[in-house]
Amino acid sequence: MLRRSQDFRDGRGPEVVEAAERQLEADLTALAGVLTGRWGAPVTVDLWPYLEADRPDRESGVPEPPAFLCTVAGGMQVWRPPSSGRPALAIGQADREFPLEPLLAVGDASSLPE
Repeated sequence: MLRRSQDFRDGRGPEVVEAAERQLEADLTALAGVLTGRWGAPVTVDLWPYLEADRPDRESGVPEPPAFLCTVAGGMQVWRPPSSGRPALAIGQADREFPLEPLLAVGDASSLPE
């Protein structure tokens, strides 16, 4: 079962955050195992470059889902099934006080680098 962590408004000690991260990573590892069994090993996509691509001086914006994902996660695992969609998994957090959340996104193959 995928779940999100508690929020961190009342405290963000390292032991609390690390415990929440371990639980979510275990959940995503289980789901990743299912996806890997179906479509093979994922590739890891670094999302930080998408933040730079969204600068106002750039001619084109960042496509979805990376436009949203790069604001809440640093990277994601992406599978490349034979269909055009690409499922991706990550753990995200919108702000230090907000919960950690498992994220599943599906985007067009053209929205991610090869």
